[in-house]
Amino acid sequence: MLVIGIDPGTATTGYGLVREDERGNLEAVDYGVVTTPSDWEMPQRLLFIYTQLREIIQQYQPDCSAVEKLFFQRNVRTAISVGQGRGAALIALASCEISLGEYTPLEIKQAVVGYGNADKNQVQQMVKMLLNMEELPRPDDAADALAVAICHIHSTTRDRLTEI
Repeated sequence: MLVIGIDPGTATTGYGLVREDERGNLEAVDYGVVTTPSDWEMPQRLLFIYTQLREIIQQYQPDCSAVEKLFFQRNVRTAISVGQGRGAALIALASCEISLGEYTPLEIKQAVVGYGNADKNQVQQMVKMLLNMEELPRPDDAADALAVAICHIHSTTRDRLTEI
């Protein structure tokens, strides 16, 4: 199973592709970020995120996807901006007809680190370990996207086991 995880934003959207083999081993296939210039108007930025994610999806043909859910933040402007980037990602996934899982930051941290209040470094360290990577995945947004994909794999594995 190949999963694309997305950590949405308008300035930077992280993506990570994780494959689970038949033995349950995880492997990072690709990861990175889609960045948009701050001097672009919001419609330009959202269209760029959408088109870049569609290209990545078409290149790798993932079986399913996962996106971090928007959570309430103190900074309403940031929350709205992240929500707009999330919308562009959701439309890209829907246009490619890819099934979707959505997870809160707490769920992602619990699935990857085992602790819902883990910090960014703890998440990166566990992603590195779970994916048997030689270096920490960077930037943070890409590491977070890999964590979203891992969370989805763990969640769907748990669901498959409960069906048996």
